[in-house]
Amino acid sequence: MRVVALVSGGKDSCYNMMCSIKAGHNIVALANLKPQDNDELDSYMYQTVGHQAIELYAEAMALPLYRRTIHGSAMVTAQEYVVHPGDEVEDLFELLKEVKEKEQVEAVSVGAIFSDYQRLRVENVCSRLNLEPLAFLWQMEQEGLLKEMIAAGVHAIIIKVASLGLEPDTHLGKNVGDILPHLQQLSQKYGVNICGEGGEYETFTLDCPLFLKKIVIDSSEVVMHSDDAFAPVAYLRFLQMHLADKP
Repeated sequence: MRVVALVSGGKDSCYNMMCSIKAGHNIVALANLKPQDNDELDSYMYQTVGHQAIELYAEAMALPLYRRTIHGSAMVTAQEYVVHPGDEVEDLFELLKEVKEKEQVEAVSVGAIFSDYQRLRVENVCSRLNLEPLAFLWQMEQEGLLKEMIAAGVHAIIIKVASLGLEPDTHLGKNVGDILPHLQQLSQKYGVNICGEGGEYETFTLDCPLFLKKIVIDSSEVVMHSDDAFAPVAYLRFLQMHLADKP
C-alpha cells in the first residue's frame, strides 16, 4: 500500500516505518503536527520536542513532508474518542485528509506501542478517512523491542527526560543504545518503561537505514521545565543542525 508515516522524530515512528517497508509497503510521504509557539505542548497525543529538525528529517529521506500546526487541545479525555470540534485529534484528521487527497495514500504508519488512548484516536481518524493504520510495534515486549531497534540501526538520542534516574546533565543528548544498560536498571529498580512509554523520556532519530543522509545537531540548549530534586523534567531545544553524507 501507499503509506504516509506519522513522524514526531522519535525512535518508535521511525522503526515502524522500517517495519512497514519490510512488510512490503511503500512510504510515499511524511506527516507531522507541530506546536504553534512553544517547543512542547501539554498534549496527550503528540511529541513536539525536537520539532525544529523535522524538515531535515524529511530531507534525509527525500520524501515530501506535510505539516500542520496544532490548534486544538485534549477536550475529549475519555478512552473512547467521539468527534469534537476543537480537539487536538481533529488537527490530525485535517492533516491526513490533505495527505490522502494529494498523495493517494491508503495507509498510515504509526509508532504506537502500548497507549490505547493514542491508538483509538488514530484508528478513529483512519476509519473516517478510509485509511488502514499500520502499527507493527503494538504491544511488543518493550525491552526486546528497544534492543531490536538499536540492532536495526536506529540511532536516536534522548531529547527529553522526565523520570527518576534520568538526569538532564547526564542523559540529554545521549544515544539510546549507549544508555541501554542504565535504562534496564531503572526498569528493574523503579518500573520505568524502558521504551519511554510512560513519558519517562523522548527521543529524536539522527540516522537510520532509511536515511540517505544523517542529521547532525550543531548546537542546542537545555530547557528546564521542572527542576524537581528527584525527577527533573528537561528537554533539548535544537538551535542549529545540518545534513551530512553517510559513510
